[in-house]
Amino acid sequence: MRTVNSLKELRTILRGYRQQEKTVALVPTMGNLHEGHISLVRKAAEAADIVVTSIFVNPMQFGASEDLDTYPRTLNEDQEKLCDAGTTLVFAPSVEEIYPEGLARHTRVVVPEVSDGHCGASRPGHFEGVATVVSMLFNMVQPDVAVFGEKDCQQLAVIRKMTQDLMLPVEVIGAPTVREYDGLAKSSRNGYLSEEERQLAPVIYQTLQATAAKIAAGREDFLELSQEAGDQLREAGLRLDYFNIANSQTLKPATREDKHVTLLAAAFLGTTRLIDNLSVTR
Repeated sequence: MRTVNSLKELRTILRGYRQQEKTVALVPTMGNLHEGHISLVRKAAEAADIVVTSIFVNPMQFGASEDLDTYPRTLNEDQEKLCDAGTTLVFAPSVEEIYPEGLARHTRVVVPEVSDGHCGASRPGHFEGVATVVSMLFNMVQPDVAVFGEKDCQQLAVIRKMTQDLMLPVEVIGAPTVREYDGLAKSSRNGYLSEEERQLAPVIYQTLQATAAKIAAGREDFLELSQEAGDQLREAGLRLDYFNIANSQTLKPATREDKHVTLLAAAFLGTTRLIDNLSVTR
């Protein structure tokens, strides 16, 4: 496994692989890797000959009051995990390499509608930053396939729409959410939780499961169900951001005609924002 920091070196190495007619998969990450990320790398290794994992804490997708400065940078530990998982090449560029003229002067990619609501409403500009950096990574790596986690289901939907609209020749693959023994979705931000908060955190997934069971049993009053679930999370001691029930394809509010719905939740434990989702077929 090799680690490169510059676009020039990245393209030189990838050119050699393509001359050997090797297929390439990309796994974009912000580092501080856990088993969820590693599952993406393993899935990528099944889909292509060469796996490129990018590690870049993207400032464009962080809001002014978010955790950009404190987001964990653990490159050495990440490299060890990626080597064991089957990564061929790690691309770990600097901010200057990605945004040489600074954020304010950089072209941005906006994906309308699917970026609205849910996390898009809570984090203005977040998905603009995600779409911009992912489109750049697609152009830099030119992968045949790219793998993203389903835990960030709105992000996955944004990337799929962007890829389709810009006619990028990349197959976008979603990988199932990896969970702790008690159901908590694995996340780099779980490390921020205190011991007490960590014990409470699985209530998000438990609430998703309970609400999904009600829908599977025939309830169609989605707005009321969302309110009930939100109340349950508040009563458990979380600060609710949202609990929404949406059409799985469009992520717009679900209607009684929708056969496939997705429950999306975001809530704060202390200062840590956690997200999760669960899909239901009615």
